[in-house]
Amino acid sequence: MKINCQLVTRALTNFIKEESYKAGFERNIIGLSGGLDSTVCAYLAVRAVGPQNIFGLIMPFKDYDQEGVQLAEEICCLLGINFEKIDISPQVEAYFSGHPAEQPVLRGNKMARERMSILYDYSARLKAMILGTSNKSELLIGYGTIHGDLACGINPMGDLYKTQVRQLARYLGVPEKLLSRKPTAGLWPGQTDEDEIGFSYEELDKILFKLVDERLTPDEAIKTGLEEKKVRQVAELIRKSEYKRKMPPIAKLSERTVGHDFLYPYDWGK
Repeated sequence: MKINCQLVTRALTNFIKEESYKAGFERNIIGLSGGLDSTVCAYLAVRAVGPQNIFGLIMPFKDYDQEGVQLAEEICCLLGINFEKIDISPQVEAYFSGHPAEQPVLRGNKMARERMSILYDYSARLKAMILGTSNKSELLIGYGTIHGDLACGINPMGDLYKTQVRQLARYLGVPEKLLSRKPTAGLWPGQTDEDEIGFSYEELDKILFKLVDERLTPDEAIKTGLEEKKVRQVAELIRKSEYKRKMPPIAKLSERTVGHDFLYPYDWGK
């Protein structure tokens, strides 16, 4: 699980620059929450294309997670990137005033999608590629909202487990108060990622590494000393969330069906 932070930094900064340029973008835009993933992504982006080519959006809901909002503003100032703060409360509340929902997860999903819709609007306005911030731990267990925080133009963070993101954050010089902060999506007061998932990221990543990177079966992973109940729970989360990790299936009718047969990269023909 230990990464070569210097090598990873070089690979990801090159990825951000090259993949953005291939798609015709010289700038990047990122939603900043005051969390570790978006902060590390911002640090990488600044190294990749310079602070003048990065734009941050901070999108609070009511007074939820004011600490995160303040940290996001501090990071923007520290990195020297332009940013804007947009309160998403009016549009989210307008929807739920006519379509009430008591379940926090429904409101959280709406908030995540509202934030992403604003990011895509600003992406078009500024001609800036959206950087995704979902890490490997979240992607593998489906801890994210389709067309919300899972949406993006490119994702530099998606092959780093959360514990590896922390390693990289220390290498990049992310402030300690951000490193020690409990991960939260700020979807409701007091919400934390680990409480919602039911595991610490350290526990989760050890299990995921065995099941995914080492390709062990659940039974084999359990024999290494991992707790059986947690291993089987994580394996089931991976299975159930597969639909979130791929494009929607297309019914095949022709000789060249997108996603089935037409798999050329986007720079095909150059």
